[in-house]
Amino acid sequence: MVTLNSTEVLNTVVPETGHGNHSEDSPFLSSADAVKKTDFYDRNLALFEEELDIRPKVSSLLSRLVNYTNITQGAREHEEAENTETLRRKSPNMGTLMGVYLPCLQNIFGVILFLRLTWIVGTAGIVQSFLIVLMCCSCTMLTAISMSAIATNGVVPAGGAYFMISRSLGAEFGGAVGICFYLGTTFAAAMYILGAIEIFLKYLVPQAAIFHASDHHGGDSAILNNMRVYGTICLSLMAVVVFVGVKYVNKLASLFLACVIISIVSIYAGAIKSVFQPPDFSICMLGNRTLVRDQFDVCSKTVLEGNVTVPSQLWRNFCSSGNMSSPQCDDYFNQNNVTEIQGIPGLASGIIRDNMWGDYREKGQILEKAGLPSVDVHGAVESIGLYVSADIATSFTLLVGIFFPSATGIMAGSNRSGDLKDAQKSIPIGTILAITTTTLVYFSSVVLFGACIEGAVLRDKFGDAVSKNLVVGTLSWPSPWVIVIGSFFSTVGAGLQSLTGAPRLLQAIAKDNIIPFLRVFGHGKANGEPTWALLLTGLIAELGILIASLDMVAPILSMFFLMCYLFVNLACAVQTLLRTPNWRPRFKYYHWALSFLGMSMCLALMFISSWYYAIVAMCIAGMIYKYIEYQGAEKEWGDGIRGLSLSAARYSLLRLELGPPHTKNWRLIIMFFVSLDLHVKYPRLLTFVSQLKAGKGLTIVGSVIQGQFLDSYGETQASEQAVKNMMEIERVKGFCQVVVASKVREGIAHLIQSCGLGGMKHNTVVMGWPYGWRQSEDPRAWKTFINTVRCTTAAHLALMVPKNVSFYPSNHERFTDGTIDVWWIVHDGGMLMLLPFLLKQHKVWRKCKMRIFTVAQMDDNSIQMKKDLATFLYQLRIEAEVEVVEMVHSLIRMGSLYSDEEEEVVEPVADKIQMTWTKERYEAERRNRNNAPENFRELMSLKPDQSNVRRMHTAVKLNEVIVNKSHDARLVLLNMPGPPRNTDGDENYMEFLEVLTEGLERVLLVRGGGREVITIYS
Repeated sequence: MVTLNSTEVLNTVVPETGHGNHSEDSPFLSSADAVKKTDFYDRNLALFEEELDIRPKVSSLLSRLVNYTNITQGAREHEEAENTETLRRKSPNMGTLMGVYLPCLQNIFGVILFLRLTWIVGTAGIVQSFLIVLMCCSCTMLTAISMSAIATNGVVPAGGAYFMISRSLGAEFGGAVGICFYLGTTFAAAMYILGAIEIFLKYLVPQAAIFHASDHHGGDSAILNNMRVYGTICLSLMAVVVFVGVKYVNKLASLFLACVIISIVSIYAGAIKSVFQPPDFSICMLGNRTLVRDQFDVCSKTVLEGNVTVPSQLWRNFCSSGNMSSPQCDDYFNQNNVTEIQGIPGLASGIIRDNMWGDYREKGQILEKAGLPSVDVHGAVESIGLYVSADIATSFTLLVGIFFPSATGIMAGSNRSGDLKDAQKSIPIGTILAITTTTLVYFSSVVLFGACIEGAVLRDKFGDAVSKNLVVGTLSWPSPWVIVIGSFFSTVGAGLQSLTGAPRLLQAIAKDNIIPFLRVFGHGKANGEPTWALLLTGLIAELGILIASLDMVAPILSMFFLMCYLFVNLACAVQTLLRTPNWRPRFKYYHWALSFLGMSMCLALMFISSWYYAIVAMCIAGMIYKYIEYQGAEKEWGDGIRGLSLSAARYSLLRLELGPPHTKNWRLIIMFFVSLDLHVKYPRLLTFVSQLKAGKGLTIVGSVIQGQFLDSYGETQASEQAVKNMMEIERVKGFCQVVVASKVREGIAHLIQSCGLGGMKHNTVVMGWPYGWRQSEDPRAWKTFINTVRCTTAAHLALMVPKNVSFYPSNHERFTDGTIDVWWIVHDGGMLMLLPFLLKQHKVWRKCKMRIFTVAQMDDNSIQMKKDLATFLYQLRIEAEVEVVEMVHSLIRMGSLYSDEEEEVVEPVADKIQMTWTKERYEAERRNRNNAPENFRELMSLKPDQSNVRRMHTAVKLNEVIVNKSHDARLVLLNMPGPPRNTDGDENYMEFLEVLTEGLERVLLVRGGGREVITIYS
């Protein structure tokens, strides 16, 4: 033995290697590399030299990990990611402010704030608007907490919500939610484009409209057609910009963000200025009705020109004659006065009291101001277009759906995790601060709008009452144009960002290869730009453009984002409750109850905002889930659903361990032995087992390889794979277990003893018949068979032996008629009754009828037996024909074959024959025996204590009866006699079984396990 003291170890010279950063092709050292590269540590780590041949040094592993700025979690483990060179990126240098906070602000603030928040406040009132903002922002805040926990539990590459959900809840949930997130982002692009076009056509260049309304009825369709045309043009231009150079979109992002911030600051500046000097935006009221301001110049019925009073433009709009002496005017115009009120009374005006409560309107209903004097008479229909009216019917739920997109965009930080210095610190802080900031802005905006702007103006969606000005622009300082131009550029920028992000999300889903029909969208240009995904995104966005209404598109994308947020919360809750070892988020301020609350709020908001859209979104997600489940690629991502399955399995197994299952809960749990050469020897056995599985049981396919485990490990793996492939072909759901043993019978005994877990241990053994055992010079095959029978008996397991298995039907065959015959000789716990019922659940055997035969012996009343058996089957709820077969012989009892005892049989006396057997029939049986062939009579003349003779006689007679009755049956089930206790009679036992089943096409020998498996009770 060589020993080194500590000084010698410390003084050992180690060559200079530069931190051990070797030019390795993989993080693991091959055995060839070990020879070249391990000279310097072979003396220090000699104890681990075998491991170092195949495993990396700690220094080597760490140096490779440190060189990665964004390690794709499990790139080598479960994603087969790109080469390691593509994972090396420039050093990340973005902090919380630039990397998370500002991008989240840019994504959250959007078109709804500028175009719809004033209208929401006017329609719902300050109180209900507060509630809407609180609901939506609470939902996103709870989701952000859950997202922060997931995002800090390891590295999150690009893909954001999709990556987090798929790796937390599995490929099925991930794919479904990924598609929902993609559709939400795509419809968000459509919404931003529609917002930009609305600003362009309503407030920037109204004269650019192509379609014009011929009357007030055609106004809506003209507006929608204009939106469709310009929206399509804008979408096409944006798609070209994204296709040509996405880098320009990213460079302009800061400009678009500046537009948003300047616009918001101008609103606050205008609100503060309104305390001292409210902006001059007057609105004209006829009675208590609001008038469209751009259709007349002076808010008066008459004007003074020189010294003459003449009708005003407003008069001429309502009156068909310009002559004031004999006017033909609208009745409402005649009976009500025209008044002019301030549209922006200012923060100190007290208008907030009037705007506290909602004023929901039906479509076409004229906007009115409560408190102004008005004579309520019907005016002319032609005058409707002169009033400001509601363009859609409003309700609280509709407003929730329209506002919710203003709260989305919280995933922007997690999508940039690769560019952050410390993603696990920046993502939670930046996201939560951004949501807090935007929530405060929304709350303060609700109050400021309600406190500064007249209610009639707030409810005027398009600013008709204030000369077609953007309503929020009327409050801003120094000019309404600040808001108009700022909001236009911010919506264009948000649309470009959505068109940039959505194709990359689709490409990430396609590259994961979990949805087969999306594979084509994983390809793109040489530089990786997702060309095909961009094309599909443009087509889907065009559908949103064709809807043409911002108020109709907003609830659609609300549904998809809410679905996404719901599953983010679910993912966090599941991971937290499961307490999986890998769940170690750096963000500590989360709780499963908060996640469940967020999930509940998402679900509630979905149905509050639009129940039918919610159902459609859930159906889309459900269909994608089922599609991935049945057709998608198998992915093992260590997801939470797998962990949930493990926890549920553990809980269930512990519950099952409390005691044996009740007879009503008994399930067929099969241990099926297969013989392996290079493949499964009798695949039809597997087919038969799969047909029995209609009872929703479990199958364990076992096999034994003869040899030593250390030498046969590779062969074991190959055998297991062969069995699994055959199980997949035959659609057998279950497990595979291959063991290595020095003897096959020992391996089978080990499997019988050790397979299964807790309450899920097998209760039935299925094995094939040893064909050709008579001709075989090696008796081990049939001796192994009999030994297995003995083992199952000792273990109190049921046993099934299908004979002539090559004649058994495949899963593609159908029996349109025929019978399944059961020969019930001895009671076996009900297995013989249950097995045909299970087989008839399968489509192959479904149309077969069931017949039950039982044998009456000398002291049995066959008539009463038939009645009792029919009653028993009725109580078992099993439909079957019943027949009692009468057999008698002075030397034979049925127990002689179905008994393990070498018992003495006493010859019955004629005067003791009872019931249906008569003395004449007994004598006839004796005469028949005397007329038997010579050799058989010689066999029967042997003494009754020769049990083999008696058993063979029983087998022959019983076989005659079975063949006579069941020669054309599709399947015959009969009790399997037990093996003799003395092993000297094993060969005779095999002969008995051969004689018993001779002449039958398909036979299933069944031996019960000693417990009841069927009951008459409910």
